[in-house]
Amino acid sequence: MEALIYAAGLGTRLKPLTDRVPKALVEVGGRPLLEIVAGRLVEAGATRLVINVCPHAEQIERFAATGRLGVPYALSREAGTPLETGGGLLQAAPLFTRGATLLLHNVDVLSDLPLGGLVAAHQASDALVTLAVMERPTKRRLLFDDLGLLGRIDEGEGLDLRVRPARGRVQELAFAGIHAAAPALLERISERGRFPILTTYLRLVAEGARLLPYRADACRWIDVGRPEDLARAQTLGLA
Repeated sequence: MEALIYAAGLGTRLKPLTDRVPKALVEVGGRPLLEIVAGRLVEAGATRLVINVCPHAEQIERFAATGRLGVPYALSREAGTPLETGGGLLQAAPLFTRGATLLLHNVDVLSDLPLGGLVAAHQASDALVTLAVMERPTKRRLLFDDLGLLGRIDEGEGLDLRVRPARGRVQELAFAGIHAAAPALLERISERGRFPILTTYLRLVAEGARLLPYRADACRWIDVGRPEDLARAQTLGLA
């Protein structure tokens, strides 16, 4: 199993901290987010990491070279504007070992979600992708029915998108920014340029692919997107 850490974001909400350092190197409890997330991924069984980078990429390169990531790694560089989650995965695709299960993780997400359990559940299923989800208040939600992913809601954009007829009960769940994927996913990305991975996921669902939820309702979880979230993450014991 290999992992992609999404670390190319601009970190706009964390300004002024990210004026001179990348979001990935902002510290919680004295440790950079990148080190915390990498440690969790390695503990879950990742034997190699791919890290996408954009602003302040040279700082992440110097940090990775210290050996604190714990396993071999490769950097996927994005020039100019970050390519978002879909474009970032497509750009990084040649860096993965052929046939490896992929574990994708946002660098600004801290949790005690059992990553090994997520990967095991994914590998035991016939899903192309398994998404960690939970019940929590958010304007952006994914829709799941008895077959798996069905669509998404974004109240900010006035969006309620369903890409196939529902089968059974529909549930609205929040995405945790962590997902496991079969290696075949990389060959099925037809989008190009800058795009979110959910665009790809919903297209694949419309084409018949199965994407399943992994419930993480009882887990501690935080998106460290604002300066005040740093102290809260430490209070939650997630540093």
